[in-house]
Amino acid sequence: MDGNPQTLPLAYGVPPARFRLPNAAHPGAVHLQVSDMRRALEYYERVLGLRAHDVSHTSAVLRPHGDERPLVTLQTRPGVTEARRGAFGLYHFAILLPDRSALGRFASHVASLNLRVGMADHLVSESLYLSDPDGLGIEVYADRPRDTWRHHDREVAMATDPLDIQSVMAAGRGVSWTGAPEGTTMGHVHLHVGNMADSEAFYHRALGFDKTMWNYPGALFMSAGGYHHHLGTNTWAPGPAPSADHARLLEWELLVPSHEDTGAAAKSLRDAGYNVEHGGEDVAVVDPWGTRLRIRLER
Repeated sequence: MDGNPQTLPLAYGVPPARFRLPNAAHPGAVHLQVSDMRRALEYYERVLGLRAHDVSHTSAVLRPHGDERPLVTLQTRPGVTEARRGAFGLYHFAILLPDRSALGRFASHVASLNLRVGMADHLVSESLYLSDPDGLGIEVYADRPRDTWRHHDREVAMATDPLDIQSVMAAGRGVSWTGAPEGTTMGHVHLHVGNMADSEAFYHRALGFDKTMWNYPGALFMSAGGYHHHLGTNTWAPGPAPSADHARLLEWELLVPSHEDTGAAAKSLRDAGYNVEHGGEDVAVVDPWGTRLRIRLER
C-alpha cells in the first residue's frame, strides 16, 4: 500500500531492532586517495565546481562556494595508481545540489565540456554520473520534493529510468554554471560489498540505519530520518578490496548531532562484535570489506 509522505513521513522503512541513528544523521566528507594531485584538483575544480583549500603536494580540501564545510578531501603519495575496477569499496559518492535549477546549470556545463556522462531518473531524484581521472565514481543529483516520493509496502519507490535531460537543462534557464552553490551537500555514499547479509548486519543492525529499499536487485538502501537513502550497498562487483596503492575511498564520514549519539553508535557496533577505534571526539570502524567509516559530531 502506498503511503503519503506528507501525513506518514516515517511510515515506511524498517528500523533496526536496537540502536537507531538519530533523524539528523547524514553523510559528511569523503576522503579519497588519488594518483595525481594536480590532475585531480583540476577535475574537481573545473568539472564539479568545488573550491580548493589547504592545498599541498599531497593533500587538498574541497568545499562548495559560500560554505566552509568540506565535501571531499584528496590525498596522494608516491606509487598510487588508478582505481581498480570491480573492487570492494566505493561505487560512487553523491553530491546533492540544492535544487533542480542548479542541476540544470550543471548539466549544461558538463555538456559544454563534452564529457561522457551517465543519466538516470530515480523517481525521488534526478542524477548525472561521472568518473574522476582515477576512475572513482561520482553522482551529482537533485532531489524531487519529499511530498512527491511514493512508497510501496514500506519501501521507498526508486527506479533507474531514462532521464529527461532536456527538461533538466531547461530548468537552468540558460544561466551559466559558476560552481557548486551554497547549500550543496554530500547526499549519500554507495559502496560495493561482498554480500547483502553482512551488509545488513553491519550497517542496519549494528550502525543503526533504517532500511528503506531492499528489493532492488543486488542492492540495499538505508537512511536516517526518512530520507530515501544516505547509504547504498550492492553486490555488483566481484572484489576484492583495493590495495593500499590504488586510488580509492580512504574513509567516509557520518555526522551526528551530539556526543551521546557518537557514543551510542560506538556501543552498538562494539556490542555487535566490531572493533571501534576512538580518536578524540570521533570514533572509527571498518566494515567487513575494508571500508573505513568515521562517526563525527556535526559542528
